[in-house]
Amino acid sequence: MSIQLSRRHAVILAAVVATLAPTLALAQAKPKVAGIYTVPFEQQWAGRLHTALKAAEARGEIEYKASENVSNADYERVMREYATAGNTLIVGEAFAVEAAARKVAKDFPKVSFLMGSSGKPQAPNFSVFDNYIQEPAYLSGMIAGGMSKSNKIGMVGGFPIPEVNRLMNAFMMGAKEVNPKVEFSVSFINSWFDPPKAKEASFAMIDKGADVLYAERFGVSDAAKEKGKLAIGNVINTQAQYPDTVVASALWHFEPSADRAIKLVKEGKFTAEDYGQYSMMKHKGSSLAPLGTFEKKIPADLVAKMRAKEKAIQEGKFSVKVDDNQPKSTTK
Repeated sequence: MSIQLSRRHAVILAAVVATLAPTLALAQAKPKVAGIYTVPFEQQWAGRLHTALKAAEARGEIEYKASENVSNADYERVMREYATAGNTLIVGEAFAVEAAARKVAKDFPKVSFLMGSSGKPQAPNFSVFDNYIQEPAYLSGMIAGGMSKSNKIGMVGGFPIPEVNRLMNAFMMGAKEVNPKVEFSVSFINSWFDPPKAKEASFAMIDKGADVLYAERFGVSDAAKEKGKLAIGNVINTQAQYPDTVVASALWHFEPSADRAIKLVKEGKFTAEDYGQYSMMKHKGSSLAPLGTFEKKIPADLVAKMRAKEKAIQEGKFSVKVDDNQPKSTTK
């Protein structure tokens, strides 16, 4: 009797396991994620994507591979290789390869794409994101405007595209709020990663009287350090490398976007949507870096004004205008 009962239980157990096996395998499978970047991992923007995905990999949530320094001409080929290699989520930037990237997404409808883009989502599988960090950029502008003694601020950007323009414009609005007299010199180096060129552009601005520099690109803070001027960081916090130079930084956190995409891919619910909102402060997609070495060097009343504005943003009582137009120099 006991033998028959145990056999019966064994049969039932085997049936249950057989039924659940596909579900368990699906739940346990790690999504294969690929990152494709046209710049080095160390570059600010791509670095934020890479860091967020490496963190998910470290938590055991995904398998992750990435390619850096992929040329625009080679981008489509690399996308197709990753798509055919079984990756279920591809992350990267489509700014200069928009048509090609969207074509690849159409050809691989079962692969999920999360791409930096100025365009709209493309059903069913092409989601877009952007670094909407204009809120902390405004706050860092307030610090810059209050710290400038010459009332002249230099701003060096990569390309005058919406993703850069909105941060510069927000920064300028913040600076103007606390210092209506401040003037701006604006320059674009037409490169996402050319520190020597950004450095030379910064030197030219310093020679014209700028005592605070907005470091949208690498190289700007080096110039500020050499000339004993101040700098405001962007996307990442470089104060540890420039403790006497970088006053404040507007930080971008890609984790909310990456984590959402990974979760949806795992659940089989990934659709084409705009992830832009997940870069904003209310979703913890951006923040102002700790003032650190400048905590005691910035006037207390200036910090109080900035913190009050930060609180108003977080509570939804103040909205930073999104202005994607190319910023212009205002120096006379």
